[in-house]
Amino acid sequence: MKPSLFEEIEIQSYKHDESLHRIWDKATVLSSTEEVVIVANKRTKVIEANGRFWHTKEPSVTWFFKNHWFNIIGIIKRDGIAYYCNIASPFVYDEEALKYIDYDLDIKVLDDYTFNILDRNEYNKHKVKMEYPEELKIILEKELNILKDMVVKKAGPFNHDLVNEWYSFYLNKKHKQK
Repeated sequence: MKPSLFEEIEIQSYKHDESLHRIWDKATVLSSTEEVVIVANKRTKVIEANGRFWHTKEPSVTWFFKNHWFNIIGIIKRDGIAYYCNIASPFVYDEEALKYIDYDLDIKVLDDYTFNILDRNEYNKHKVKMEYPEELKIILEKELNILKDMVVKKAGPFNHDLVNEWYSFYLNKKHKQK
């Protein structure tokens, strides 16, 4: 099952122990295949597991993958495009939401493609606490390396023009719906 084009969907993030991590209230589907779902949102409500909520500050375009253990968020800022990448399970989609498991490791990529790996301490704590299997730890580190290589090569979603094109497509669709 996959979401329909231009459908507004909820996105749910979980932890390895199946506890709810975070919910994005709505995102608009811009592309939907068996392998990749691309969504966009602007000022969407994000609800934390503890019930607290906030709204995203900048618009974004996000790629969710079926064959990779990460997702990539292109964030449109006043001074350029930044990326936030989550090491996460491949997505699943049901009639309720697009869902994935967040594995803590993140990569923050600035407009000039310099990047930092974030939350290594949180990952190290959770892999022990939640007893990540050895095979999973190997997959996550391998996917982290694939993601770093994509950033260096500016491959896939790491293309500022591509993010802007998808966001323009989103804005045009939203404008036509009014």
